[in-house]
Amino acid sequence: MTVLITFLASLLVFGAVIAIHEFGHFAAAKLAGIQVNEFSIGMGPALLQKTAGGTQYTLRLLPVGGYVAMEGEGSPEAEQAERERDARPPAGPGQRSGIPFPEAAVWKRAAVMAAGPFMNFVLGFAVLLGLIALRPDPIASKIIYEVEPGALCGQTGLAAGDEIIAINGRRCFVANDIIYELVRTRDAEADFTVRRAGQVIELPGVQFDTYTDADGNARMNMGFTVYALEKTPANILRETVNSELYYGRVIYTSLLDLVRGRESVNNLSGPVGIVSAISQAASYGLADLLELLVLITVNLGVFNLLPIPALDGGRLVFLAVEAVIRRPVSQRLQEHLTMATFILLFGLMIFATYNDILRLFTGAL
Repeated sequence: MTVLITFLASLLVFGAVIAIHEFGHFAAAKLAGIQVNEFSIGMGPALLQKTAGGTQYTLRLLPVGGYVAMEGEGSPEAEQAERERDARPPAGPGQRSGIPFPEAAVWKRAAVMAAGPFMNFVLGFAVLLGLIALRPDPIASKIIYEVEPGALCGQTGLAAGDEIIAINGRRCFVANDIIYELVRTRDAEADFTVRRAGQVIELPGVQFDTYTDADGNARMNMGFTVYALEKTPANILRETVNSELYYGRVIYTSLLDLVRGRESVNNLSGPVGIVSAISQAASYGLADLLELLVLITVNLGVFNLLPIPALDGGRLVFLAVEAVIRRPVSQRLQEHLTMATFILLFGLMIFATYNDILRLFTGAL
C-alpha cells in the first residue's frame, strides 16, 4: 500500500508540475501562431496519441519530463515530430496550422520560452491560495507578541511589539522568512531591522539561546512568539503572494549558497530524493503533499529561468542578444553551448542521484 501511495503521489506531483510547464509553452506558441507539431506529457514509449489542429498530443509512459516540439526549433524532439508530421497525410487534422518557430517575432518567441516557468508560478500560487484559505491554522504575522522571560534575544535587543522587517539585511515577507534566516545565521547571532513605535531601527548583534538536542547537535531557541492575523480575503491574498516570494527566494538563496560553497554539493538531491520526500509528505497528509508540490513547481520555475543555455533562461538570453544585434545567434554556437551545459547538468543529476542512493542505504533519506 505504501508503494502504491508513493507511486500515485509522485505521479500527481510530477504530472502536475510538468504538465503545467509544458502547457505554458504550448498555449503561448499557439497564441503566437507558431506551428506545434507535438505536445507530449511524459517521456519514453507513447501510451496515447491524438492529432488535432495540426498538433499531435501524446501521453508517454514515464512521468519524468515532457516537451512541446515546435517546427524549426532545432531540438531532437522537434525534428522527430517534424518527420512524423511529414509522414502523415497532408489533409485532415494533421495539416500544418502555424509558422516555424524561427520566423516568429523575437518578443513572441521570448513569450513562449517564459510561459513555461510562468505557469509553474501560477500553479504554485493557486495551490498556496487554497492551502492558506482552507487550513485551520491562523496566519502568522511578523510582529512579536511576547519575548520569553530571560530570553537572550530580549536582553540583546528584541522587544514585544517589534515588527521584524529584515534579518541580516534580507527582507522578511512572511513569518517563515524569519525562521529561514535564523536557521542560516552563524553563531546564534543576527542583525535585525525592526519597526518599533512607528520608527525603523537597527538592532545589530541580537543573540539567541542555544541547546543541545538528543543527537548532540546544537540548536537555537528563538525565544519569542508572534501575533496571529485574522483570515480576511486581503490577508489571505497577501500571505499567498508573500509565501510564493518566500519559496522562490529560498530556492534562489540555496543555489547561491551552493555556488559560494556555503552548502555542500553532497546535500544535493535528485529524482530518488524527490520521490522519497514525496513519499514522506504523502504519509503526513494531502496538505503536506501539496506544500511539497508548491516547493517543486516554484523550484522548477526559478531553475528554468537561470541563464543557462540548456534551460528556458538560456534561450531567453539568446533571444535578448538577437534583439540587440538584430540577427539570430549562430545556431551551431547555440547547439554547442546547449549540449555542453546539458552534459554538465546531466552529470550533476547523476551525482545527486548517487547521493540519494547513498543516503537511502545509510538510512539518511
